Order: sequence, then structure tokens, then C-alpha cells
Amino acid sequence: MHVTIDVPVPLSAAAYATLVRDETFVRFRTAVPGARVDDVIVTPADGESFTVTVRRSVSAAQIPPQVRSFVGSELEIRQVEAWEGERGGAWHGTVALEITGTPVRMTGTVGLVPSGDGAILRYDGDVRASIPLFGPAVERSAAEAVRVTLAAEELRVQAWVDVHGTPA
Repeated sequence: MHVTIDVPVPLSAAAYATLVRDETFVRFRTAVPGARVDDVIVTPADGESFTVTVRRSVSAAQIPPQVRSFVGSELEIRQVEAWEGERGGAWHGTVALEITGTPVRMTGTVGLVPSGDGAILRYDGDVRASIPLFGPAVERSAAEAVRVTLAAEELRVQAWVDVHGTPA
């Protein structure tokens, strides 16, 4: 199932690109209701490239009941964003999101582009669930869970800006 999710960011693309390299900010941004952030790692690479890895746990209540018995009451989600350096005022990279211990995965691209006074964080990729009979239902549920989580992250970014202001 293909998904495109646009998340408005109340910061310039450059300011958000600076913040997303800060483990404290990433932990705050991803600590959405219903999720527990287990680990955040930001790894600088050559030049302006960097990788952000987040591991969090969420309730399995969002997936179809017929599949819950296979995964238990909690899902561990690992999300890795590999960002390239800035090009023309925008940042681009790849994203991989997997539900540990299950055959559910999202792979695609992530982009951060200027938009008015802020920016748009765009996730574009495919959600795949290699589960006989239930795959399409799980893909729909997983795609919706990603949408809901990213919408909640938008509110968390605004809360960060309200408390900490815009990075210089």
C-alpha cells in the first residue's frame, strides 16, 4: 500500500534540519500519546549527512484483532531516517520503518522542503505486510497508525517551539 504523508512544520527547513540532529528534540518529538520512546540515536555521517534511529513501543490495539495474537499486546517500532545534506534549501533522505518481530515494513523517502514561513516534512513510501490472508488489512492499519503518529508529532514540534523557540 502506497502512502504519502505531509507533516507541516512550524519552522524553516534549515531550523528543523538543525533540530532533528538533536537527540533530546527527537525524543520529545516522538514521545506521542500512546507510545513509549525506548531509544534515540543520531549518528553524524560525512558532511551534512546524518541518520536518526528511533525505537518505540506502542499498543497493538491499532491492528486487526485476528492478527494481535501473533504480536502480543505491544509493538516495537524501529524507524531509521538517513538524511543527505542540504540541496537548494531542501533536505532529502530515505526512511525505513519496521515492526520488530513481524513481517510489516515501510520503506521510502523522506523530504523536508520550505513552505511559506515553515516547511513540509513529507514521507512517501510503501507499507508492506507479508501475512497470508490478513496482509492488506494489516497494511491499511499500519498506514493509518503511521499517519496518526506523524500528525501527533506535528503537535509535539509546535510544543517544542512554544517552549524553546526557534533555533538560531
